[in-house]
Amino acid sequence: MRSIGELARASGLTVSALRFYDSAGVLIPALVDPVTGYRWYTGDQVAPARLVAGLRRVGMPVTEIAAALRVEPAQVHRLLDAHLRRLEDGLADARRELSRIRTLIDSEEPVMTTCLVMSRADLAAAVDAVRFAVGTDPDLPAMAGVLFESDAAGVWLVATDRYRLAVARAAARVDGPAVRVLAPVTFVDELRALLDGGVGRTTEARLTVTAGTISFATAGHALDAAAMPYDFPDHRRLVRMAPDGPAHRLTIDTAALRTALTSADAPVVTRRHDGAPLAVTVLGPDGRGGVRLLGADELTRQEDTFRIGVNGGYLLQALDAAGRGQLLLELDGPIAPLAVRRPDDADAFSILMPIQL
Repeated sequence: MRSIGELARASGLTVSALRFYDSAGVLIPALVDPVTGYRWYTGDQVAPARLVAGLRRVGMPVTEIAAALRVEPAQVHRLLDAHLRRLEDGLADARRELSRIRTLIDSEEPVMTTCLVMSRADLAAAVDAVRFAVGTDPDLPAMAGVLFESDAAGVWLVATDRYRLAVARAAARVDGPAVRVLAPVTFVDELRALLDGGVGRTTEARLTVTAGTISFATAGHALDAAAMPYDFPDHRRLVRMAPDGPAHRLTIDTAALRTALTSADAPVVTRRHDGAPLAVTVLGPDGRGGVRLLGADELTRQEDTFRIGVNGGYLLQALDAAGRGQLLLELDGPIAPLAVRRPDDADAFSILMPIQL
């Protein structure tokens, strides 16, 4: 048995904190002296006390700390993920408020950046190339939009839902400093509809970003929206390739691969995800510069060193977004993302995260 002071020293919790978690029903002593009220703990309670101390340090609510001591590890990880998202949302809120405060303090005129896109068709193609990858998880609001990011050459569009990422660029004449803004998906969809309507698609389009607002105008039509107050994931870290390039860069015919993927006898491998079965499409080089689908019976063969498992539905969406004709698939092993590129446009590509085989 350990005294309350000994458990405090072993766990990193204070004596008063241990008394509080006892009264809250989180960490109950193994024995309480009926006369003195002194608390005693067993050696087996050291590890739970250390877990409580760690969760206390990151600000997890008491009810969730109590739950973390009583559920399976997988459920604890889900509690940690949910708490981390709350912390990230809180940080985003704090940054937004600080940005407003800075605006109040700074009396200078707000900076404005205008991207004059030279072709509506180019901007429409860029939207089409990334729209499928926008996230829909309400717990991940930072991924429920499209990132617009300017540089000297034009405007980049980026979307991701953690499982796939899509990047495209539209050439533009940029007036103002480099800027990045997360636009809500409703704005993006309305923008896309305007690009299809009215006059010829070669007409210029204008994107303007200022004071947390993104605006779009073309051919007598205009719309604007408030920028989403979230930090978009660091997508550049995901797209850095190995110095020597991918291990396999395969040329495929989009229609042929689509037919193979949608065939009734298309091979799939079943894995479990969050306790439910998940159908996985496994790709590997066919030895002739192309790609083939692998079945479960082929995964143990030594010659299939380079293979990757992906969500077949996501791959179909990436193929549709990339367009018809020939595409490049870049494979770099079973734990590296799969890249889908158009051979005639190095600035447009999709990345699919692999599924463990």
